[in-house]
Amino acid sequence: MILPDPSPTEIADARIPAAHPFSTHLRWAAALDALEPHRPWTPEDGPLPSLYLSHGGGPLPFESPEWLTPLHDWARSLPKPKAILVVSAHWESAPLSVSADRPAELVYDFGGFDPLYYTFRYDTPDAGELARQVVGLMPDTEQVHRHAGRGLDHGAWVPLKIMYPAADVPVLQLSLPTEDPDRLLAIGERLRPLREQGVLVIGSGHMTHGLPYLTREMFQENKVPGWSADFDAWAADALARGDVAELARFRTAAPGMPYAHPTVEHFTPLFVTLGAATDPTAPVVTRLDGYGVGLSRRSFQAA
Repeated sequence: MILPDPSPTEIADARIPAAHPFSTHLRWAAALDALEPHRPWTPEDGPLPSLYLSHGGGPLPFESPEWLTPLHDWARSLPKPKAILVVSAHWESAPLSVSADRPAELVYDFGGFDPLYYTFRYDTPDAGELARQVVGLMPDTEQVHRHAGRGLDHGAWVPLKIMYPAADVPVLQLSLPTEDPDRLLAIGERLRPLREQGVLVIGSGHMTHGLPYLTREMFQENKVPGWSADFDAWAADALARGDVAELARFRTAAPGMPYAHPTVEHFTPLFVTLGAATDPTAPVVTRLDGYGVGLSRRSFQAA
């Protein structure tokens, strides 16, 4: 039997030191998949949920079981999607744009980390069909730019490499073209039919992201500042009540502002997630909470 050549992702992953937490994660995930293959989505499963992910600080989730295990467990709790569409905080671009169908390189949009992380790869299958579907779902007034040179940024590839480490699901990234919640809800609503075809729609940001206001002590001892805890509690309450209007008023209604979000791009992908839900006002299911270096990791799925 002739075995296929290893993919660039497999070659890069094999170079990760054996003692690194992510290397352990890869071995565990491979063993689990060999024992119990991840069941693929079928139409009988109905629409996949839409997700909001707090994606962590740069590549730091690769080092922490508090990210690795919950994210992978979350992925395994759902049927394996046919494709994934991600709206990330790290690609603010108008007009609305989609990434390359099969990008050759990732975007390493973080600095000051171990050189190892700049060698990571995530070579996923061609997402051209999903790109055509996304373009077709948008109104004539919302022209979509096909950005042939754009790879996946860390708001997309870091959590997905943990959730789907085999890199065997097509991934497409959609830009974040506005900060306006109503427009983002409308974009999410346009994407809703994709869920019925086995596409996982993800908004990737961070529930609180006040990096300029974190102190050394918070980093070292994971102390949670009041503005982060207050904003998280407010968001959790509004999400539990399905109060989209309250969430849309976050700039003025949320405690902890503007410290929790001195810029808002890590919160606003949430509105794409809710817009893509069957009922944006239904309570969501929180799948990850707690704090990392003082920032809320709250992540959820909406049916």
